Amino acid sequence: MPYKRGHRARRHRRHTRPGPNLTAGRRQGWLEGWRLGACRRIAEETPQPAARRRPWRVMYVPQGFDAIDQGVVAALSATTHLIVAPQAEMLQYAEIYRPDAVLVMNGLHTFPANQKEQVEGIRRLGIKTAIWFVDDPYVSGDSAEIAPSYDFVFTHERSCVQRYAELGCAQVHHLPLAADQELFKPMAVDEAYRTDICFIGVAFWNRVSLFDSIAGFLRDKKVLIAGSHWDRMSNYGKLAKFVRSGWIEVPETVKYYNGAKIVINMHRTTEPLSDNKNTREWEGHSVNPRTFEIASCGTLQLTDLRPELPEYYRVGHEMASFTKPSELMEIVDYYLRNEEERLKVAARGYRRTRAEHTFVGRVSRLLDTIGLADPAPPPAGEGWTLG
Repeated sequence: MPYKRGHRARRHRRHTRPGPNLTAGRRQGWLEGWRLGACRRIAEETPQPAARRRPWRVMYVPQGFDAIDQGVVAALSATTHLIVAPQAEMLQYAEIYRPDAVLVMNGLHTFPANQKEQVEGIRRLGIKTAIWFVDDPYVSGDSAEIAPSYDFVFTHERSCVQRYAELGCAQVHHLPLAADQELFKPMAVDEAYRTDICFIGVAFWNRVSLFDSIAGFLRDKKVLIAGSHWDRMSNYGKLAKFVRSGWIEVPETVKYYNGAKIVINMHRTTEPLSDNKNTREWEGHSVNPRTFEIASCGTLQLTDLRPELPEYYRVGHEMASFTKPSELMEIVDYYLRNEEERLKVAARGYRRTRAEHTFVGRVSRLLDTIGLADPAPPPAGEGWTLG
């Protein structure tokens, strides 16, 4: 029986099926073997959605988020004739290759100041333009400025759909993110990646507050806290031995997710100007990409509860959630002592992710929404230019 909010862990102990009578090291090996074996069987039994190929030329402009861009590029390559263009040369590429549509990922941070002018030039060529915002609502001041330049606006944050419509955007759609399942996947890892509890991310102030409040609870456990600015913690001295400062590349992150018994996920605060540029004070109801990525590794996820989460996962059955630090500690304690139950919940979350939360599925929805007409075939001898 999975952990249920409001129930004490001791009430569940008698329901947990005892595992093999093994030494601690051998038992951990047995549990890891069970996890990988269960995930392998799930992968065999749960084929990912088939990619329906369309005779459309789509130009994709990446943001530079490898975990997202790689999944989108693979999905577009499987469903369209793909051209990948650099941010500074969107218009030039569109003039040369004349795609049926241009999809821009996020359009923020690293994009040139003339982005709007480039997009307007692409539209004058008769090419449909779309942008997929994946940082909402944390940069509302910037995204609100560029959104009206596009024919189609997609956002992973459902609460922002109405906001963009109010800005005059005629076509606004909610499109959640997914996991690149060629990148985020179950795997065996070395002992160096093994922890009881793992958190990887920037030390935004609401995250700092959480870890400060549970510092005493974490001291006797094997923990990884990775990312920048964790020296903000008042209790940094107590947790410094667990902190790895700086950026961790995505493949390394995947290994840490696989090596952890529990991966904590905590969304950023939407409070204006608290480590964000949410100057329009838009709300945050939807889940972040880590929600899908952690689950895709076959690892138990413990996440703060966003209103949209139950639409994607059964809370308590496919992943765990918390609303306050005391609850987080109680749930962690329960699943560290009930390891077989932890693995079952993680396996169910992996199955759900593999079946429903793929980039092929998301990109297919986006293409269907744009609704391109099938073009005439190219003249004999003329092919598509692929990126």
